[in-house]
Amino acid sequence: MRLSHGICRMLLAVMAFSTVVLPTVSMAVPILGAQVFVQTTGDVQAIFLGHSAAFSNDLFLDSPANSLGIIFNNQTTPVGTMVNLGTFTAGTELVFGIHVNDTGFDFFTGPGNRNPDGIPHAVVDDQFAPNMSRVSFEDLFGGGDRDFDDINFAFTNTASTTPIPEPATFLLVGAGLGVMALKSRRLRKKHAV
Repeated sequence: MRLSHGICRMLLAVMAFSTVVLPTVSMAVPILGAQVFVQTTGDVQAIFLGHSAAFSNDLFLDSPANSLGIIFNNQTTPVGTMVNLGTFTAGTELVFGIHVNDTGFDFFTGPGNRNPDGIPHAVVDDQFAPNMSRVSFEDLFGGGDRDFDDINFAFTNTASTTPIPEPATFLLVGAGLGVMALKSRRLRKKHAV
């Protein structure tokens, strides 16, 4: 069965549109440098999942400011400990940080420009469990061994950001659609003669 040029163009346009506008189904891969956002207005719980660090690290909520102070310490908090961080509005970014007691450095979730060495120090995994995000930190300046398992937490009612296509992606897709339209026009002229 042969499809007409019009149907082919429509299918290609729909495919191009969907890759730019519709969300992409992604593999359950932790995202380095992702931000953490509250999904629905309500409480957020923090759960300590463990650590592999030799250093002593404290987890705290940097923004929005709260009165909790240190939420967990990886050397003294039992695995599975849960703390209610409070009630937050949907869409609020929660910026978590760790204070490395042995070196004095603080590292934060989100982009690397929040950290003293300019690199991301946390990965966020939204596929950890339903309605939960796992956040794992690297506690060494400069990225250390980049295993991101020095201190691990889960947060309920949270999700990471979804990457938005960059302007270059839009230009590439637009150029591709333009080339397809040009070829289609040439084919129509060729068949009209």
